[in-house]
Amino acid sequence: MCHAHRSPNGDLFSRVRGRMSAPHGPVGVLLVNLGSPSEPTPKAVRAFLDEFLSDTRVVDMNPLLWRALRRLVILPRRSPKVAKLYESIWMSEGSPLMVYSKRQAALLATTLGPSHRVVLAMRYGQPSIANGLAQLSGCREILVLPLFPQYSRTTTGTIEAAVSDELAAFHPRPTVRGIADFHVHPAYIDALVERVEESLEAGPVDHYVFTFHGLPVRYVEKGDPYRIQCEATAEALAVALELPKERWSLVYQSRFGREPWLQPYADKFVPLLADTKPRILVVAPGFVSDCLETLEELGKRLAESFHAAGGKELRMVPCLNDHPAAIEMLAALVRGE
Repeated sequence: MCHAHRSPNGDLFSRVRGRMSAPHGPVGVLLVNLGSPSEPTPKAVRAFLDEFLSDTRVVDMNPLLWRALRRLVILPRRSPKVAKLYESIWMSEGSPLMVYSKRQAALLATTLGPSHRVVLAMRYGQPSIANGLAQLSGCREILVLPLFPQYSRTTTGTIEAAVSDELAAFHPRPTVRGIADFHVHPAYIDALVERVEESLEAGPVDHYVFTFHGLPVRYVEKGDPYRIQCEATAEALAVALELPKERWSLVYQSRFGREPWLQPYADKFVPLLADTKPRILVVAPGFVSDCLETLEELGKRLAESFHAAGGKELRMVPCLNDHPAAIEMLAALVRGE
């Protein structure tokens, strides 16, 4: 098992390769996650959602129609609701995704030592990709590491595009490489296994649920490899845990809008397990850091639905976060390049 070095469109970041800006400098590592509102308020959430939903790789509707729908309907309605959800999971240090991402960057920098310079960036919001690349000025080359194990044009693909756009202003352009995915990398699977085994110390469960963020079906039909990679991750994790097929299920969460998304839907499927599998363990292998989707959507709302259907326990496995195995995984990805 190994991670991929190429995006479905060819050599990742090949469009922005150029002369080394500092032949003897450190290697720059740009960790990139999705992003988060700056605070759990309707205003901050609206600004974040507006930037996120403006990305045509995330939503590919007619631009003028989508702009009107987004500004007049979606943002006014969703921003106050989402702000309350963020408020329910907000940490004293800030958004969980931001808190854990910062810790990952700091611990990775310590692990890699002075030969590498590690900087964190977010695709949407702050700290920006532009700011991150500026901080890596002087590095002999830059490795872009999106914190998305499975490739999708809506995540890693849009990070690739943003990096390419920002580097257009660099003269000379630094040598840039990127990691397209690490969905079955041994260090990644090992880290997931360690997290699962720690959660099982609380007692056995009847069934395992592996859940991934959803994606519109038509994106996959157009060639996005996301579903194939999610299935490969689930299979690899099940093999590593020595689980027979009847002991685990794969589901997708967080769908939005009316069009068909990847199925089975977590909120529909999981409550149906309650009668025959009253104790389940839920793992979210598509998220490197805990966030709104894992802590609130899964840890709270899905758990409530499962219990309402008669289930006794929905035990949520924490994401990799700043666990030592997570830092070892990130270091292995960087050193492998």
